[in-house]
Amino acid sequence: MRGEAANGKPVVIAQFSDLHVMAAGRNHYGVDAAAGLESCIEHLAALDTPPDLLVASGDLVDAGTPSEYARLRELLSGVRIPLCLMPGNHDRRAPLRQAFVDHEYLGGNGRIHYYRDVRGLRIIALDSLIEGRDDGDLDDSQLHWLDHLLDEQPQQAALVFLHHPPVATGFSRMDRIAVAKESAERLGSIIAGHPQVRAVLCGHVHRSAQAAWHGTLLSVCPSTAFQAKLRLGAGRFEAAMNELPAYQLHHWDGAALVTHTVTVQGG
Repeated sequence: MRGEAANGKPVVIAQFSDLHVMAAGRNHYGVDAAAGLESCIEHLAALDTPPDLLVASGDLVDAGTPSEYARLRELLSGVRIPLCLMPGNHDRRAPLRQAFVDHEYLGGNGRIHYYRDVRGLRIIALDSLIEGRDDGDLDDSQLHWLDHLLDEQPQQAALVFLHHPPVATGFSRMDRIAVAKESAERLGSIIAGHPQVRAVLCGHVHRSAQAAWHGTLLSVCPSTAFQAKLRLGAGRFEAAMNELPAYQLHHWDGAALVTHTVTVQGG
């Protein structure tokens, strides 16, 4: 399952998650989420070698309003590499599509799931949003689509993105609003049957975390806005004011995937 990258330049996929962009003048937990996003965009632009693609894996804005998506679009105008968007539990599909109408992969209605091939590496985005709720799920049609898509190219390495982690993190407050247990089990069965999936990549928790899961790596991306205080066990969600905005870079050389977590000063 070696991709084209094995014979040339590695494929690098950047991941931003939990951007939580709000209207100008508003903040979340006293944090200016837009400033954190701008710092991450600036850091991404200054890398010696630009990544091949940026995936923004959900909670793009905070309340799902058209004005927030308009501001998000303005902020993301500074991204100079290909960009793919995904919804999280704070998002709403209709205003997201309206603000990014030129992003044809978002489709016209229903769940937002799609794939994109990047020099031999298949990027698959799933939609775990239940509008109006913080927990998530994956519907039958989406899971069938994923299973068939992976069956089509069993030798092509793939990364699967979804917003809600399908595994318990030990942070009970966030585990209560994870993806539904049945969805997680069905997704796990599909992943176990397709060893070309090199990682399942998520967000939602506002912290970096990793787990071995159904024969692959499961990785949770931190937030470009703010991190959550680390609580293993019970406890409410609070912003960790002493931790910096962050994002991840997934480096695929055709044989191995390595994930780097990048913290950014100045958010």
